[in-house]
Amino acid sequence: MSNCTTVTEFLLLGFSDTRQLQILHFVIFLAAYLAALLGNLLVITAVTTDHHLHSPMYYFLANLSILDLGSISVIVPKSMSNSLSNTRTISYAGCVSQVFLFMLFCAVNFSILTIMAYDRSIAICKPLHYEIIMNRRACIRTAVCAWVTGVIYSAVHTGNTFSLPFCHSNIINQFFCEIPKLLKLSCSDTYRRELTVVAFGVFLALGCFVFIIVSYVQIFTAVWRIPSEQGRQKAFSTCIPHLIVVSLFLSTAGIAYTKPVSDSSSPLDLLAAVLYSVVPPLMNPVIYSMRNKEIQAALMKLLHRLILSKNAIASDIKKLILVAASDFCLTALKKDGCPFTLCVRDFARSLLP
Repeated sequence: MSNCTTVTEFLLLGFSDTRQLQILHFVIFLAAYLAALLGNLLVITAVTTDHHLHSPMYYFLANLSILDLGSISVIVPKSMSNSLSNTRTISYAGCVSQVFLFMLFCAVNFSILTIMAYDRSIAICKPLHYEIIMNRRACIRTAVCAWVTGVIYSAVHTGNTFSLPFCHSNIINQFFCEIPKLLKLSCSDTYRRELTVVAFGVFLALGCFVFIIVSYVQIFTAVWRIPSEQGRQKAFSTCIPHLIVVSLFLSTAGIAYTKPVSDSSSPLDLLAAVLYSVVPPLMNPVIYSMRNKEIQAALMKLLHRLILSKNAIASDIKKLILVAASDFCLTALKKDGCPFTLCVRDFARSLLP
């Protein structure tokens, strides 16, 4: 066995050693992060403020937006900071936190997507029983179960990974702490224990995937039985965005975790990591708002309220300034009654509403 030393920090993979390309990477990631932040915050605000969206589907959608915010915030800011400061280091504690939080958000994300598939199948296949089955209490319980399961699974994953001795190197061939890359650094045979946890996670993911497929088979079967074209379009408009999000999440994560882990870095590894860690949180708000008229209407109302409040604030500030100017002029008029000051008084009064 190789000599083992205590690892206090890891070296992450940079996108480039050229300063200009590092700045470009920072700008691109900053734009993607701000767009994801804005999009998901708009969805969360629209769902919480619009009473028309206080339903199970949009409750889980708000949870999904929170998870997207969390997953992209765990990885992207650190990568941007490293590019801007021309460094590659991440502390041991920082790497542990990154692995735990990212696995937590991904696990809960997939659980919420599975619950949303079940919600849609009940809404379309059993509409008369929908409010009884998917009541407020049931929604809260399923969301809490998803979060608790994610915490337990992520804790087991993280604990198994960082209980291994890292002897080969402290260089992670990825721009964040990714579990397959960390396992590659271990020089102990106990990594098989972590592979068992990974296999168990894959088994659970496949179970959720099969559940989603079965739910959509039932959904599409029920939709084709709807006599009206408008009814079918409405049903599809609530299901297609969710199906696209599930496909995007599973395809990008599948590409990243099913390919063989190489000893050296490659552009394909970086591209795969960006696809499953950055693209879904960025695209999910767009996907859900493109075909969902209720979300579009809520967002338009929210933007309209923001514009009105901005105009109201500007109008109040203008009034305050005009009142202050008028008071100043009227105070001056008490001391001097010349025609010029009388004109100033009339002008100041004309500015008041």
